[in-house]
Amino acid sequence: MTVWIWIAFIAFVLLMLALDLGLLHRTDHVIRTREALKWTLLWVGLALAFNVLVYFMYRDHWLGIGRHLGHDLGGHQAAIQFLTGYLIEKSLSLDNIFVIALIFNYFRVPGQYQHRVLFWGILGALIMRGAMIAAGTALITRFSWAIYVFGGFLLFTALRMLMGGDEAPDLEQNRLVRWTRKLYPVSQQLDGHNFFTRLPTGQRAMTPLFLVLLLVESSDVIFAVDSIPAIFAVTVDPFLVFTSNIFAILGLRSLYFVLARLIDRFHFFKLSLVVVLAYVGVKMIVSHHLEIPSWVSLIVIIGVLSLGVLASLIRSRVHQRRDGDGGA
Repeated sequence: MTVWIWIAFIAFVLLMLALDLGLLHRTDHVIRTREALKWTLLWVGLALAFNVLVYFMYRDHWLGIGRHLGHDLGGHQAAIQFLTGYLIEKSLSLDNIFVIALIFNYFRVPGQYQHRVLFWGILGALIMRGAMIAAGTALITRFSWAIYVFGGFLLFTALRMLMGGDEAPDLEQNRLVRWTRKLYPVSQQLDGHNFFTRLPTGQRAMTPLFLVLLLVESSDVIFAVDSIPAIFAVTVDPFLVFTSNIFAILGLRSLYFVLARLIDRFHFFKLSLVVVLAYVGVKMIVSHHLEIPSWVSLIVIIGVLSLGVLASLIRSRVHQRRDGDGGA
C-alpha cells in the first residue's frame, strides 16, 4: 500500500526538522551566510537524491506507487515531473523571501530569533500546504473543468504580478495585525525567543515575535494559493505534488538567510516568474487538447529562470561599474 511510502516520507521530514531545531540550533544565534549556504546546499542535495529515489520508486512501482491514479507513471517521467515541480516552487518562493524580510525589518526582529520564527513558520506551512494539495487533487480528479479554473487563475496571477508595484506594504494596517491586537493582548517588548509572556499586570499576552509568526504564516498561505496550482500543471500525482512542494519549503528557511540581503539585485527575476506562471497557466488550459511533454516544460522553466538570473546579474554589474565610475 502506498500509505507506507507517505508515512516514511513524513517521518523523514519530521526527523529532519527535529534534528534542525532540537540539536543543531538548540541555542539562539545569528545565522551567518556561510552556515545558511551549507544548509541550502544540503536541502538541495537531499531533493536531488530524493529525485533519484523517485525514479526507482516509479520505475519499479514500489508498493503500487505510480498506478493509483488509474495509469502507469514511469520512473523517467516521474523524476522529470518532480524536478520541474521543485524548480517552480523554489523559484516562486523568492517573492516569499522578500516579504519575510520586510516583516522582520518592520518589527525589528533580532537576527538570533529569526531562525526560530522561520522554523515554526515552515512547520505550519507544511500542514497547511498538505491540506491545500489534498483539496486541489480531489478537485481536479473529480471535476475535469477545474484544470481550466487553475490555469485561468495562474494567468491572472501572472498579470497581477506584472502590473503590481514594488512598494512595501503597511504592516500596521494589515487586517491580521489589527484583528489580532483586538482579540488578544500584545506586549510592546520582546521576551527573548518566547511567543507569549506576562504583562506587569499579570495578564498573559503574545509577544511581537508571535505576531511576526502569524504574518509569516499568512504570507505563505497567499503564496501557496499561487504556487500550488502551478504544480498541477506539471503533474496531478499527489505524491509528486506534495513531496516537490515540501522539499522546496524545507529549504526556504536557509535560503532566506542566503538571499535576504541580495534579493534586490534580482531585478529581472520577477519578470521571469511572470513568464513561468503564464506558461504553466496556458499549459493547464490547453492540457485537454494539446499534451506538452514534461521534459519540454522542464527545459522552458530552466531556460526562463536562468535568463532572469543572468539578466539580473548583468544589470547589477553594469550599475556597480557606473557607480564606480561616478565615484572616481
